[in-house]
Amino acid sequence: MLDVMGQGGLLMWVIAGASVLAVVVFLERLFHFHRAQIDAADFLEGIFNVLRRRNVVEAVSICEETPGPVAHIARAAILQGTGDHHEIQQTIESAGLAEIPRLERNLPLLALIAQLTPLLGLLGTILGLIEALMQAQQRAPLVQAGDVAGGLWQALLTTAAGLAVAIPAFAGYHFLVHRLEQILLDMERASVDVLRFLTKPAVPVEVAES
Repeated sequence: MLDVMGQGGLLMWVIAGASVLAVVVFLERLFHFHRAQIDAADFLEGIFNVLRRRNVVEAVSICEETPGPVAHIARAAILQGTGDHHEIQQTIESAGLAEIPRLERNLPLLALIAQLTPLLGLLGTILGLIEALMQAQQRAPLVQAGDVAGGLWQALLTTAAGLAVAIPAFAGYHFLVHRLEQILLDMERASVDVLRFLTKPAVPVEVAES
């Protein structure tokens, strides 16, 4: 393995470092999304049952103990309490917007790795071919296969390595984006349900005292 890395040149180590970073980012986001995506319908039904008993403190406590943006949105809305429909809606929207950067964190980095590693491989290919041509020119007219083999190895290895990193990184990025879209959809549905529940005239909910 070290021989292959050595034949690929410096860019092989750069591509290898990018591959490690891509794996770390993918696993971190996958774990984060796994914790963030809860059964929103069951969670909200439990919260609504608690609020129907006028137990705001317990509802807020459940939201604080539950991970994920849906719970955070519900907590913000409950603390806002009943009242003006527009104010509660703004509170929910602000809470949702605050969650989006946390969900999208490091995803652009994974996309960047997927885009850059093939270019790094292409750069390694060009540098390898330049090295091969320089060796051929220096040893002309008696050029041996071994004289240009080093440059050709670098050209082929960096291209292969760049694609080998970019393809799974690109696939992983789109898989995570799909998971993110599902979470955003849950947030949107939960926001509508919470707003509808809190603005019903028959269900007064007072803000919990701190």
